[in-house]
Amino acid sequence: MARQDASHLFGDEHVRSYRETGGELGHDWKKGTSILLLTTKGRKTGQPRTTPLIYGTAGEDYVIVASKGGADEPPGWYANLQSEPEVEVQVLDDRFTAHARTATPDEKVQLWERMVAEWPDYDAYQESTDREIPVVVLERR
Repeated sequence: MARQDASHLFGDEHVRSYRETGGELGHDWKKGTSILLLTTKGRKTGQPRTTPLIYGTAGEDYVIVASKGGADEPPGWYANLQSEPEVEVQVLDDRFTAHARTATPDEKVQLWERMVAEWPDYDAYQESTDREIPVVVLERR
């Protein structure tokens, strides 16, 4: 069965649809991108926070970008995983625990190119901020 286009979904609605359908509605997003769900532990509240994010792969690992659309501050999920790098990930109906880490400078060069191929706007986001936008590697536990 073909997955449904979810380009109209954002935020909590995107998370809910993804979870309810095992990613059938929610995985395939805008411009041919694929979405995973990242659940971090809130650094202030300790509560789980789930964010739909564009992803790529590098071998067995998943790769995401902490762009926040080129904002000068990092996204909340990135700050959360800096405090607690053990996260939950869902790709389609596969849910698993992962260790999140910021790519090394050497890794980032190749991973950035791979992620720009997924979402070309990442280059424009980097140009719009002085902040070095991190690439995050999610290593399945």
